[in-house]
Amino acid sequence: MPAHLDLPLIVDRLADEPLSLQLTRQLRTVMGEGGLTAGERLPSSRALAGVLGVSRTVVTEAYEQLYAEGWLEGRHGSGTYVAHITTDPPRPETPPRREPAAGPGSTARTGGEIDLRPGVPWVGALDNAAWRRAWRLAAAVPPAARPNPRGLPGLRSALAEHMRRGRGVTCPPERIIVTRGATNGLDLLAAAVLGPGDRVGVEEPGYHRARSVLSARTAEVVSCPVDEHGLVVEGLPEDLRLVYTTPSHQYPLGGVLPVPRRQALLAWARRTGALIAEDDYDSEFRYDVAPLPALYGLDPDVVVYLGTTAKTLAPDVGVGWLAARPELIEAIARRREELNDRTPVVPQEAVRILLERGDLDRHIRRMRGDYARRRAMVVEALDGLPLHGDTAGLHLVVQLPAEVVGQVVREAAARGVLLDSLERHHAGPARTHGLVIGYGTARPGDLRTGCSLVRELARAPAPMAG
Repeated sequence: MPAHLDLPLIVDRLADEPLSLQLTRQLRTVMGEGGLTAGERLPSSRALAGVLGVSRTVVTEAYEQLYAEGWLEGRHGSGTYVAHITTDPPRPETPPRREPAAGPGSTARTGGEIDLRPGVPWVGALDNAAWRRAWRLAAAVPPAARPNPRGLPGLRSALAEHMRRGRGVTCPPERIIVTRGATNGLDLLAAAVLGPGDRVGVEEPGYHRARSVLSARTAEVVSCPVDEHGLVVEGLPEDLRLVYTTPSHQYPLGGVLPVPRRQALLAWARRTGALIAEDDYDSEFRYDVAPLPALYGLDPDVVVYLGTTAKTLAPDVGVGWLAARPELIEAIARRREELNDRTPVVPQEAVRILLERGDLDRHIRRMRGDYARRRAMVVEALDGLPLHGDTAGLHLVVQLPAEVVGQVVREAAARGVLLDSLERHHAGPARTHGLVIGYGTARPGDLRTGCSLVRELARAPAPMAG
């Protein structure tokens, strides 16, 4: 099949957006609108670069990003093709919706050990001057007699711009509520939309705090299987009121939900009237290509976006956000007032200052490079062991036989290295066995030491039964 060279693609060298991102965005639009159909061959990177008058690297980077998102597929020796994707999930004129009902986790850190458990970023690299300035200025904001349940307007505007710039999502400030973090956002959502006995889906294995939050809201939690790519959409129950998912970096297995599954998940939600709670907890940190677009940006009517500063700054900041369609925002704000739940004003103002001055963006860019180096160090130290989920985030998975995991965890702890097992992230019997290695909180030298010990213990012969 011949490849098209007459695609409606234009690159603007005067624009602020890099050429490769311009090309990625335009190709994504062409495929999404049917200008390129499933199975159709794309031009070679050399040919398309010649037509556009750009370097081959520009086209290669765009193709790599679209490969990672699942838009493209390669066939050995024959080129690059459009993957089989449902580009336009059916949208009924009046999508079924249920009215709101009325009224990636860490454990405690100890000192002295090398802590390789997941869930905590490296806080030692914060720009101290910017950090102190933000909190000093924030402390001058007088307290409000009646705090706004939606959060400070200035912060909501800054978060809207942050989502547009960092996640490719257009979301007006009116559709944002400032929370105390992603878990608090999920709890507020559950309080507003769930009634006793409502069935909600949580990934299995998955984030145990999400399961706890939903159970505490009297929901019936249903385990939904995941594989190496993330949530398995096929076979999702039709009677779920809500499903909680981590599509950008599944917690804990690390899969990235590809475009066909994202489209299938959105179509399922529209068909059933369910909501999708998207926890975008560490999406900023990806090491092979640019961060993937948020699921919320594909269909904000059925997705509720949960963001947090816990992984980009520090858990102690206590600021996150929730984005949703207008009537859900209204319902959540009303329910929040009833619960007397609020985000303190000083942390909100500090985060606003960090966003508006560009300090948070600079910190994220700096940490993306730092975490990439840490990740490479961990991969090298664990050479020879089967690794998964190592292209993004602050953790990866070492797959090990079930009978080895407990032995490694115990022996490592005896030698001062704290580890987390996959078994802990299952609600039922574990289907996947191994270790979840976090590389956000240990110093680089300790990372190498700790991971070298893991490799040594994992490859040691099991003791003979006596």
